[in-house]
Parts: sequence; structure tokens; C-alpha cells
Amino acid sequence: MKSTSANAGAPASHADVWTFRTPRARLALWFGWLALVALFVYCWRVMNADTMWVFVADAPRQAADLGSRMWPPSLTYLPELLAPLWDTLNIATLGTVGGVIMAVPVAFLAARNTTPSRLWVRPVALWVIVTSRSINSLIWALLLVAVLGPGLLAGVVAIALRSIGFVGKLLYEAIEETDARQIEAISATGASVAQRLDYAIVPQVMPAFWAIALFRWDINIRESTILGLVGAGGIGLKLQASINVLAWPQVATILLVILATVLVSEWVSARVRQAIM
Repeated sequence: MKSTSANAGAPASHADVWTFRTPRARLALWFGWLALVALFVYCWRVMNADTMWVFVADAPRQAADLGSRMWPPSLTYLPELLAPLWDTLNIATLGTVGGVIMAVPVAFLAARNTTPSRLWVRPVALWVIVTSRSINSLIWALLLVAVLGPGLLAGVVAIALRSIGFVGKLLYEAIEETDARQIEAISATGASVAQRLDYAIVPQVMPAFWAIALFRWDINIRESTILGLVGAGGIGLKLQASINVLAWPQVATILLVILATVLVSEWVSARVRQAIM
């Protein structure tokens, strides 16, 4: 007992001292920061290889000159933007609806707790999600204009294909986070697979589903405004035409209309999500 009390009063050895990270973890962290700095230096050198700093130094003066050409905006041009703006809203809305419809089954096939096969079906569904998320909507539109021709259809399909990955990823993660106890309770009653989906999983993910869909619609409003630059219709066509003829007051008007549209869509999306959640 004396030796025990003596040991208790003795100072802690070096091995007993608590540290936030082990020496190996500190060394790995140090090498990680070193690699990050080296990567930054390399990227900076690659960027500077083709950068003409004379133009960069002159950029503030050029920006001020361009701003003076845009002011004041041509408000008389505003009536001509109503029809293209309506087309832009239709592209975003129809594309979002189409993307959500295609993303829902993909999400259920990708979720671990609802996929029929983790070995075969789930990797295919994840591949669809990754493919959709990897390609920007502008690139989708560029490809679809070449296939379908210029117009609103190419823009709608481009927005839909881009939305599959966003909605599918967030939705399948929401499905995997559902409460397993509710699913077990429904299963204990002898419910079929469809009944488990209908009564245990779907009610849990519906709030997240509507929030994701509205959030994607808000994003698609912004993305659809520039699809006209590649011929996919909408207000981007007017923007491209005005830039081509150097009609800078018209460009300023178009930019103000786009800004107002994005602000309104953001407000509507936030209000609806707040009401749902």
C-alpha cells in the first residue's frame, strides 16, 4: 500500500504526458503542409507562364472605361427582355422538374438501404450521379446544341442532366440517414418492400426532397441565364448579341435584369423552404 501511494504521488513519466497529436501524426501534418505549399508554388508558376502583367496592371483602367460605357443602362431595351426572361424561367423550371424526376429513382438505387444490389446496381447509380455532376451545364448545353440544334429544348435537357447529379447525391444521402427503427417497425408488420418505402422511408425524406428540389431550382435560374451564350435559348442570347455589337448600355440592362431575377428566385426559394422545414 505504501508503494502504491508513493507511486501515486510521483510525477508522471514522459510516456504518460498527453499530447494532441503523436509524433508520427505531427510529421505527416508537416509533410502535408509542405506538399500544399509546393503545389501552390508550382501552380503559381504555371499561371504566370502565360500571364501578361502589362494587361493585368491596366485592368483597373479598362474596367472603369467599360463601366462608364455601360452607364446609364438602356431602360428602353427592357421590354425586349421580357420574352427571353420568360424563356429562361421555363428552361430552369422544366429542367429542374425533369432532373428531379430522373434523379429520384437514381437516388433510391444508390442508397445502401434501398438499392436492390450493392455490388452491381449501386455502382451504376453512383456512376450516373458522378457523371452528371462532373460536366457543367454550359458544356451539356454546348453538346446538346450540336445534337438537338439551338433552342430552348437543348437548354431544358442540359439543365435536367446537370440536376440529376446534384439532386441524386443529396437525396440518396438523405435516404441513408433515415431512422432504421421506423423501417424495422414497418417490416415487423409483414409489409412488402414497396410498403416499407411508402410508409417508412418516403415520409422521412420528403422535407429534404422538397428543400433539395427548390435549392436546385434556385441554382438553375442562375445557370440558365448564360446557356444562351452557346445557343441554348433564354436571356443569354440577348446578352451575347448585345456584347457582339458592343451595345454596353443594353448589356448593363440585361445584367440588372439577371440580378433582379436571381434575387427574387432566392427569396422565393428561401420562403418556401422555410415553410416546408
